[in-house]
Amino acid sequence: MYDVIIIGQGPAGITAGIYAARREMKTLILGKEPGGQMIWAGDIENYPGFTKISNFELITKFNEHALAAGAEIKSCEVKKIEKKDDGNFLVFTEREQYESKTVIIAMGLAPRRLAVPGEIELSGKGVSYCANCDGPLYRDKIVAVIGNGNSAFDAAEMLSKIAAKVYLISRTVEFKAFESLVDEVKKRPNIEIIVNAQMEAVQGDSKVERLIYKDEAGKSITLALDGVFVEIGRIASTDLVDDLVDRDERAQVLVDLKQATRTPGLFAAGDVVSGDFKQITIAVGQATLAALYAYQYIQGGGAPLKATSK
Repeated sequence: MYDVIIIGQGPAGITAGIYAARREMKTLILGKEPGGQMIWAGDIENYPGFTKISNFELITKFNEHALAAGAEIKSCEVKKIEKKDDGNFLVFTEREQYESKTVIIAMGLAPRRLAVPGEIELSGKGVSYCANCDGPLYRDKIVAVIGNGNSAFDAAEMLSKIAAKVYLISRTVEFKAFESLVDEVKKRPNIEIIVNAQMEAVQGDSKVERLIYKDEAGKSITLALDGVFVEIGRIASTDLVDDLVDRDERAQVLVDLKQATRTPGLFAAGDVVSGDFKQITIAVGQATLAALYAYQYIQGGGAPLKATSK
C-alpha cells in the first residue's frame, strides 16, 4: 500500500514525488521514460538556478533528488487506474498491480510530430518542440517554424526577435491563428511565410542543416537552416482516466485550486492540466501543490473545491 502513486516521470511527476516523500508519504513514481517532454528540449535556459543546463543533466538531477528524498521510481507504462469502494486506488502496469491512497496524474503532453525522416534523430540537435525553451539558442541563426495555428505564429513572432531569419511553413493557405497575430507576423521583415508545403525530411550530420519540403507544384525545395521548431499541437493522452476526471475540449484535465479532480484523492499537475501556458516552472509549482494537498487529503482535510479550467 502506497500513500501516493504518481503517473509520470517529467518535472511535475518528480517534483510531486520529492514533496510527497519529504512528508513521509510512501511514494511511487511510474512513467514510461525519465524526463517527460524535457527529453526533447536540448539545452534549458529558463529554469531558475541554472543559466544553462542540458536536458539530460537536469533530468538526472531531478531523479537523484527524488530518490534521495525516499521516493521509488519505476519505468513502465500505466495501463489502467481504478477507484475502489474503500476509496483507495488500484494502478495497473503491463506486469504489476499497485494500491494507493491517492494518485497524482502528471503524464504531461506528447508533441505532435512531423513524422518525417531525420526528425527523431535530430531532436534536441536542432529539432525543437518548444520555442520558448530553445529559442534563445538560435540568436542570429536561420530557423523554420512548422505550423499554422496560434502556437506557430507566436513562435515565429518571438523567434523573429532573436534569429536572423525565420521561415514560417504551413501545409495550407488558410491559417488557424488569430488575424491580429497573423498581421503582426506578416509585418516582420525577417519572417518569410511559405504555404502549401508538405514536409519531406530534416537533414544534417550531427545537427540540423537542411529542411526539405514539396511545394504546391510537387517540386522538392531545400532550405539551409540551423533549427526547426515543430508547432503543430500537443496531444493529451488522458483516456486512462476519462471516467475519473472532467476534461476540456483538448482532453486536458480540469482541476480545482488544490490541483484536485472531481474524484476524491485523485490530483493532477503539469502540462496535462488544462491551461494556456506549458512550462517546467509551472509544472513544478502545480506538482508541489498536488503533493501537499494529497498529504492533506490523507490527513482528513482534503475536501475538493469546485473543478475549473485554469
